[in-house]
Amino acid sequence: MKILVTGGAGFIGGNFVHYMTKKYADYKIVVVDNLTYAGNLATLKDVKDKITFYKADIADRATIDGVFASERPDVVVNFAAESHVDRSIDNPEIFLQTNILGTQVLLDASRKYGVSRYHQVSTDEVYGDLPLDRPDLFFTEETPIHTSSPYSASKAGADLLVMAYFRTYALPVTVSRCSNNYGPYHFPEKLIPLMVVKALADEPLPVYGEGLNVRDWLYVEDHCKAIDMIIHKGKVGEVYNVGGHNEKTNISIVKTILDILEKPYSLITYVEDRKGHDLRYAIDPTKITKELGWVPETAFADGIVKTVHWYLENRKWWQDILSGDYKKNESTWGI
Repeated sequence: MKILVTGGAGFIGGNFVHYMTKKYADYKIVVVDNLTYAGNLATLKDVKDKITFYKADIADRATIDGVFASERPDVVVNFAAESHVDRSIDNPEIFLQTNILGTQVLLDASRKYGVSRYHQVSTDEVYGDLPLDRPDLFFTEETPIHTSSPYSASKAGADLLVMAYFRTYALPVTVSRCSNNYGPYHFPEKLIPLMVVKALADEPLPVYGEGLNVRDWLYVEDHCKAIDMIIHKGKVGEVYNVGGHNEKTNISIVKTILDILEKPYSLITYVEDRKGHDLRYAIDPTKITKELGWVPETAFADGIVKTVHWYLENRKWWQDILSGDYKKNESTWGI
């Protein structure tokens, strides 16, 4: 089987490439990534001899068509996306370009070259948020889409487009909507790696508002296992929610990281809240558990320790990002 992975030099996509090359030695993995600021070839260094890599923008129709014509993938898994909410507030246009128009280009190529499965990796943020005082409420696949940011709106638009291609063209698609991921290779603008890096430098740790916003955290390897199951056994035309059953307030996450690193809480600095900041995310993954047998295997208490230790043991990976040297890695792959 040949799987084309877009956004494969990013956080979740990169972890998926590592997972699939390790589990399926006979599969051919083709990675497409535009290597924007969050794409890092160093993430793929250990598997570069097991994959084929193309530097390409998924919204570039001619280039993507060429990749499909050359590689003829059986399965497409689309991780490629602009994903940082704050950046979407500052500059929505690039999010629409990549997340919606880029998805359309991939869908058209998938139709043209007859892929057996197109899988769209989405987010629980398309559902909006839940009230803090209703811990009994969870997002299900039937929850109406109700977006809060340009980022989540762009992802919701892509999801709707994917499902329209299923209905209109009978393209064999699936969609997964995941909760917040954490683990290795997470770009250090995101909450957990940002706090680790700043705490190690004894710098102030910025926390939005009072830090009471709740997220459902999913260890990235568990997410990769879910996608693996969906592309092999998931029902065409279905949406699957993938959640970790690990609801935590942002402030509790920050304090846990400080505890692991034995750093003082005095490093915490509360800053002005994000515009339109969602209060709570919580996913009900009953459907994927019942239909495919997936369950999150990593408890947050274990996963967060593994994650912090990974950043301690792989300082060069994130230090190169902070210094900008990580972009020099691109030349070593001849691109």
